Amino acid sequence: MARPARYFLPDQPLHVIQRGNNRGAIFFADADRERYRGWLAEAAAEYGCAVHAYVLMTNHIHLLVTPARADSLPRTMQSLGRRYVRYVNDLYRRTGTLWEGRYRAAPIDSEAYFLSCCRYIELNPVRAGIVPTLADYAWSSWRAHAEGASDPLLSEHDLYRRLGATPAERQAAYRALCDSAALDPDFVEAVRAATNGGWALGGERFQRQIAEALGRRVTPLPVGRPPAARADKRQKDLV
Repeated sequence: MARPARYFLPDQPLHVIQRGNNRGAIFFADADRERYRGWLAEAAAEYGCAVHAYVLMTNHIHLLVTPARADSLPRTMQSLGRRYVRYVNDLYRRTGTLWEGRYRAAPIDSEAYFLSCCRYIELNPVRAGIVPTLADYAWSSWRAHAEGASDPLLSEHDLYRRLGATPAERQAAYRALCDSAALDPDFVEAVRAATNGGWALGGERFQRQIAEALGRRVTPLPVGRPPAARADKRQKDLV
């Protein structure tokens, strides 16, 4: 079955994930992450893609972005991907693909899930057991959100700015949010399912709005018998 088309709605926040081929590494040293982050900032600025949160893991990346135009995200990812793959192949004398197919993206209901999605992204190194605390990982947006570290890649979303009247207030509120409770496991599974499946992450009203804007289905089909099996049962019921 063909995968659903990806979402290119302007001004709609998206959770994006891209993995290494066969779950292999895409970063081999901190210098690689630094190069990738810098090139991502350049591509995002050139093609109109605001990056609100990110994490650079060893074998995959997560982004929370808002594209300004329908082509902003695909052009950003294409430009960045080609540039970074050339760099890795030249530096490490390798050939072939680096990525596991195309990136995956899902629109999120920002009013309901934006800050939770930021936390989900930034918590990846802790969930993976790489570091004990968020502050110990240098390759995510957490230090900018929670400690005020300079990060030219990031564009503050309005929902983050609403956390406080000043940068210090916003950072304190974000730290408190991160310290208050663990993410709901159901939300974590919902993010994964939506992004891997290419579905809209949100309530029924949000899903209807996205489906109408795209003119296509944005939720998985109900679990049950396949169509042929349901038809056979109906025939038997008529006998």
